[in-house]
Amino acid sequence: RVIPESVIYSFGTVLLDLLSGKHIPPSHALDMIRGENLNLLMDSHLEGKFSSEEATQVVGLASQCLQYEPRERPSTKNLVVTLARLQTKSDVPSNVMLRVSKHEEAQSTPQRPLSPLAEACSRMDLTAIHQILVMAHYRDDKETHELSFQEWTQQMRDMLEARKQGDTAFRDKDFKTAIDYYSQFINVNIMVSPTVYARRSLCHLFSDRSDAALLDAMQAQCAHPDWPTAFYMQSVALSKLDMQKDAADMLLEGAALEEKRQRGARAS
Repeated sequence: RVIPESVIYSFGTVLLDLLSGKHIPPSHALDMIRGENLNLLMDSHLEGKFSSEEATQVVGLASQCLQYEPRERPSTKNLVVTLARLQTKSDVPSNVMLRVSKHEEAQSTPQRPLSPLAEACSRMDLTAIHQILVMAHYRDDKETHELSFQEWTQQMRDMLEARKQGDTAFRDKDFKTAIDYYSQFINVNIMVSPTVYARRSLCHLFSDRSDAALLDAMQAQCAHPDWPTAFYMQSVALSKLDMQKDAADMLLEGAALEEKRQRGARAS
């Protein structure tokens, strides 16, 4: 349960991890605080960069947060007040304070030219994406299992008919109808089709439902974890939601997977 007392307890575990530089199981945390010399407890990377008085206060604060009885833990207000007094270098980035080099930012654009689908997604050109998905059909789908004779039930035939009707509506750009039929297919839950999720995701984008589009693109990734199209569709949905950094990351990840796939195809 997420209640103030449990949040304070969790903060205590994080605080202790930051101080020690290693993860200490909460059940052992208090014993370690009591039994360790302060200098032995602290992360060696912090040596010479803190005063013993300040370290004692922070360790004491972590100890209070980790008390077994919730009523013995400090309030959020007391936490902020205690830590604020110790924050004397608020205008200095932590990596500068600790003289640690900062990792370079990931490149925001791929090194190699983008594929037509990736390029269309980077421009958020929904019409071009639609044309590419129609042409791709279901070639990238990986069926989760072979269908046995017993599974060719009327329900299965109805499900495949729903997908067929959804494909027709998708091709004709009747996106509302396509969503309805694809939803029928998905809700039966016998076959998992990443392509259906990607197509329904695009239908949602055409219908200005970016949240639903993102969820479907994520489901496509769950069904086919290394499928570049799933990442590209997430990129478009994230861009529509004004999450540009995440959108760029997804585009890069999709491009890397596509390049890896192409290398594998050339090698074989």
